[in-house]
Amino acid sequence: MQQNRDRVRIISEQLLSDNWYTLKKYTFSLLRRDGQWQEQSREAYDRGNGAVVLLYNRDKKSVVLTRQFRFPIYLNGHDGFLIEAAAGLLDNASPETRIVAEAEEETGFRVTRVEKVFEAFMSPGSVTEKLYFFIAEYADQQRNGEGGGIAEEGEDIEVLEMDFDQALQAITDGDIMDAKTIMLLQHLRLKGIL
Repeated sequence: MQQNRDRVRIISEQLLSDNWYTLKKYTFSLLRRDGQWQEQSREAYDRGNGAVVLLYNRDKKSVVLTRQFRFPIYLNGHDGFLIEAAAGLLDNASPETRIVAEAEEETGFRVTRVEKVFEAFMSPGSVTEKLYFFIAEYADQQRNGEGGGIAEEGEDIEVLEMDFDQALQAITDGDIMDAKTIMLLQHLRLKGIL
């Protein structure tokens, strides 16, 4: 993954916003495949890296998802309330540590074993974030609270326990439109976990 880093030379960096996270404009030279250097400019939004976990139950053939308001998708014509797997930013914690805490904050389930399944860049044309993807089996007795997120952080999260096949159908029906959630649901199906 590091073999092509010498093909990029950053010329300048300009801070455009640091209101919530940072938005910067970069000017750089890129060594093209034909051997020529080409100057380009791009904006990049840096909010740190994150993690996502899909909770599943083999016996019940169910998954635990959340529904919360996402303002950017509201601006794009959606009602803004997105069904998602539990996720959050790492905030200087390891992906495993952070996602266990995030799962409990958002869903109320205290999972103890999470399995990392892959890493991915979700919007590499404009956002620096790398997302760590996990799955974790849950049982009813692991419910430690109501979930719902942290109100002081502006979170108002509805917890949804869904039949796995219903969740897959919700993708087809357009009710689940979150890419990270779709990827994890498809992972469970492709690997024959549910």
